[in-house]
Amino acid sequence: MGKEWDIVEVLRHSRHDWLNKLQLIKGNLDLNRIDRVRAVIDEIVIEAQHETKLSNLHMPMFAALLLKSNWENPSFKLEYEVMIDSESIRIDDTNMTNWTKSFFLCLNQAIEEFQENHLSITIEPQIDGVRFFFDFSGIIIKRELIEKFLAEPAADVLVKEFSGSELALEVFMPVL
Repeated sequence: MGKEWDIVEVLRHSRHDWLNKLQLIKGNLDLNRIDRVRAVIDEIVIEAQHETKLSNLHMPMFAALLLKSNWENPSFKLEYEVMIDSESIRIDDTNMTNWTKSFFLCLNQAIEEFQENHLSITIEPQIDGVRFFFDFSGIIIKRELIEKFLAEPAADVLVKEFSGSELALEVFMPVL
């Protein structure tokens, strides 16, 4: 997962994603499903708004990790949401990125492939730092890998829920 992406690869993946979205719109237009077309366009707009907010967080390494995650982690689908537009808060980008990379690596090894595995990250900037809520739903087959990962004191992590099909974590990163 430590792969370096060159600009051509990034553009190729991005173009592929856009073509998929356009084909979805075109297919629904062909079937005269205008409501579905509107819904797909609304989803694209919301996704773009979250990408913009993510890019404005002053966390370029973390943003890059999330933006390319669905290309690198085929065993789970990532969605993220940035709660408010915040350009003033600065936290440790390297530390958060490294923790998240390790978490993704652990998750990839602990879950059953080819299942409906879903990870949602909600990013909530606050006055004293940023809260990251990681919500996973899917099939966890190697619980001990996640337990071992969570036992390492690398970040301020609060486990909200942990079962065979769900994992909810809250990570707090203080202002620098």
